[in-house]
Amino acid sequence: MSDDSSGHETPTRRDYMKYGGTVIGGGLLAGCTGDSPETDTSTDETTIEEADTSTEDGSNTVEMFPVGEVEFEEVPETWTSTSNDAWADMAIALGQADGCRTPGARTQIYYDALGIEVDTDWPWLWQDGGYSKEMFYERDADLHLLDPNLVMQWDSNWNESDIEEIESNVGPFFCCYNRRVTNEWQKELDYPERVPSMLEAFEKLGEVFEEEERVEGFLDVHAEMQAELDDRLNGVEPATVGLINGGSEPAKGKFYPLNISDSGYEMKTYQDLGVEDEFAKLDDGVYGGTIDYEKLLEVDPGVIVVQWEIINTDANHFDPEAFDEQFVAPMEEDPVGSQLTAVQQGNVYPGPYPEQGPIANLFQTELTGQLLYPEQFGEFDPQAYPEVPEEYQLFDRQRVADIINGDI
Repeated sequence: MSDDSSGHETPTRRDYMKYGGTVIGGGLLAGCTGDSPETDTSTDETTIEEADTSTEDGSNTVEMFPVGEVEFEEVPETWTSTSNDAWADMAIALGQADGCRTPGARTQIYYDALGIEVDTDWPWLWQDGGYSKEMFYERDADLHLLDPNLVMQWDSNWNESDIEEIESNVGPFFCCYNRRVTNEWQKELDYPERVPSMLEAFEKLGEVFEEEERVEGFLDVHAEMQAELDDRLNGVEPATVGLINGGSEPAKGKFYPLNISDSGYEMKTYQDLGVEDEFAKLDDGVYGGTIDYEKLLEVDPGVIVVQWEIINTDANHFDPEAFDEQFVAPMEEDPVGSQLTAVQQGNVYPGPYPEQGPIANLFQTELTGQLLYPEQFGEFDPQAYPEVPEEYQLFDRQRVADIINGDI
């Protein structure tokens, strides 16, 4: 820790890494169960050992859970992903936009704000209800940012031999499904104890692309933002929120509570801002289940945030009218929903997009602060997002763009 001029201890960027587990050697972890990959748990704070090496012939070996040691004969020039926008976000943060062969990144809204061009006009790897092996060959990417265990979970037709075939004939897999860590298959494969945090995974991917300087630049920006959060929230009562999944259907009276204490980068903005969970008042069984208007009124959150909804269009931007029509109006029109404090006070908001790497997380930490601490971070303006008045910005946009562009 280092001291700032005010006499307070200033956390270093390493204090904010929040390492989540120890990596293991070896190859893929087996034992998949076929359960649907949706939900999370917590991880122990243990340190990941450095086990990455470069050799005289220029090859590079990087180790990370769950893929083990992965050798790269040269730095990957092209990469692809699907349903892993956080990992695509990491690659773009590392200056790899030109190598993108990934379709439809929802986080394009943030790249536009930074003036970063990314080509996402690619067909999906997921075709007709499963992963298309033919599409992997056609994509011909040097690197696959997909967790092989997740591939086998989502598509039961895939097994380890299929993963090995693509790695041998196309390119390696290097990824961990670390957005949520509560699936039964993850528990069986020791994800809760070993999964890397978002920033830790970003460091590992930086080693793959040999872009350690860009990693260091982002870690500095992130640590400075965290210190700014601490300053603004010093002495402030923690905000409370009723967080529901974007799959909730207010018109049908169906809501899916989310647990903000879950591990994984999906909840990072809430946890970094010290937010408390209104649904903790209910039994633990509510998480992963469904509640109705009556149960929601029993909790009666002062603020309701709908996760995923800040990017709610196919054009990858926020549409305030569509959000009001889908979520706010049905609550106002329901005889029970209209009694909710959040509804009466106009505090039903669109929440962050859960797939967030280091770029999206910067913008979405600002967003979460505005939703839940408007006096400290400024009020959320649905018509202007992601534009934020300069006095409320938590990071320097130009500096972040410079890091991405290599002007470090």
